[in-house]
Amino acid sequence: MNPERLTELLDAVRDGRLAVADALERLRDLPFEDLGFALVDHHRSLRKGFPEVIYCAGKTPEQVEQIARRLVANGELVLATRADEATATALQQAFSDQPFAHNPRARTVVIGEIKTRPECATVLVVAAGTSDMPVAEEAAVTASCLGCPVETLIDVGVAGLHRLLHYREQLDRAGAIVVVAGLEGALPSVVGGLVRGPVVAVPTSVGYGASFGGLSALLAMLNSCAPGVTVVNIDNGFGAGSAAALIAASAGRGR
Repeated sequence: MNPERLTELLDAVRDGRLAVADALERLRDLPFEDLGFALVDHHRSLRKGFPEVIYCAGKTPEQVEQIARRLVANGELVLATRADEATATALQQAFSDQPFAHNPRARTVVIGEIKTRPECATVLVVAAGTSDMPVAEEAAVTASCLGCPVETLIDVGVAGLHRLLHYREQLDRAGAIVVVAGLEGALPSVVGGLVRGPVVAVPTSVGYGASFGGLSALLAMLNSCAPGVTVVNIDNGFGAGSAAALIAASAGRGR
């Protein structure tokens, strides 16, 4: 249950439009609801400002749908990550009456209306190459769902540094920057050496054999000599988008 919905509920009780017993029934599933295979955290919006996100990998489409139904029933925006085509199709059929967005490349599904928070600064997502776009788009969708305006730069890796420098003004005005790169993972250090703002680096599993599935990029980013660069796990666009959105919201409140 999000803060807006809880406020409406309490106002209704105060004004006599809703009986206390009815309000208690609506609050029955706080702080969580047991579905038998999952404990849906309905309290997370109150604690974190954003509802539980559904990680679809390892779940059946039916399980994902049931979790999504409980979140929607509580008035939450639903973000599902790592959703395959079967899961996305099942959700689209189940929620045909709701705003629905499926990004096949990012493997995300969003159910409900995304609302931008006025206090949130812009999150800029920078991808070194086109092959990094699935992870970059997962980060962008996540930051957008958390209420931040999002901009993207694609294919501005260090093999052609002039492409990145062309967007210097855009880099400078971002509240937080997510930099996604595979291969040698050098781009976050370059960006971190150019801008004042925080950089969240995401290593991807893109690369030839010696990249070791993104391990080379991960180690390079962890060893960045540029200050202000933090690193999430390999291919973790969701984690990067979440972190950047929290930073951008804090930056926006300070403006």
